Amino acid sequence: MQNQENLRSLKKRKTEEFIVINILRVSGALSIITTVGIISILGANAIPFFQEVGLKEFFTGLKWTPLFIPQNFGILPLVNGTFLVAFIAAITALVFGLGSAFYLSEYASRRVRRIIKPLLEILAGIPTVVYGYFALTFVTPVIQFFFPQTIIFNALSAGLVMGIMIIPMVCTLSEDAMNAVPMSLREAAYALGGKKYQVALRVVFPSAISGIVASFILAISRAIGETMIVSLAAGGKPALTLNPLDAIQTMTAYIVTVSQGETPQGSVEYNSIFAVGLLLFFLTFLMNIVGRFIVTKYAQNYE
Repeated sequence: MQNQENLRSLKKRKTEEFIVINILRVSGALSIITTVGIISILGANAIPFFQEVGLKEFFTGLKWTPLFIPQNFGILPLVNGTFLVAFIAAITALVFGLGSAFYLSEYASRRVRRIIKPLLEILAGIPTVVYGYFALTFVTPVIQFFFPQTIIFNALSAGLVMGIMIIPMVCTLSEDAMNAVPMSLREAAYALGGKKYQVALRVVFPSAISGIVASFILAISRAIGETMIVSLAAGGKPALTLNPLDAIQTMTAYIVTVSQGETPQGSVEYNSIFAVGLLLFFLTFLMNIVGRFIVTKYAQNYE
């Protein structure tokens, strides 16, 4: 009797393991199939574009006016606008996100951490369209108060608000990396006479650098792919400029503009959104590869 129960229990356990393993396999296969599908669709629709517009013109041209006559298909103004906004967002998120992570990990009490951390994470749940209108109706007037020459649509406003949006991602992941540093390292540093800020900067930060870099690159990848904030607040003027007070257009904002249905399907203007999307995909993919390399190279394992 006991042997039969053990046999049924063993069969049940093997059946459950079989089901779980196959669910995980299907999930992994779906992610791969989805990625391949995205690349295939972008590539298939980008090929007709590059048959009409050469790679040299696309990557080296200084003007992007596919919807006007004469048409120009130089992607550099869109790349410039994308990275200008992402750079402003990166500085904002790095300063406030990393600062918040240091405070929550090294200085805040448990009670304070329980209050502040959920408040920070609320920022991640706000719709991006709300962030866009916040940038347009609040942040831009504040910037105009200090810089009267600023126009209503500008890269600075979009970048600052985008940085606020990705603060929770930088803060949460960086704090998790810092909390993973063993307390014994901190205690050893304190025993040698180190002060709290010295322990945080010279012991905890270097030990958690791989996780911090990973959070930063993940947040920047998120910022590069953001659409609504830049569409509402940054403007729609492709420009090669480093002045954050100017209007610019990002790659995602251009895709939104052309995807509104006014461009004939199959035209070179329509196919240009797939070429831009393909480049955007490879840029974020490259950033993730770099982030993975840094994490692997500088990761530290503690027992």
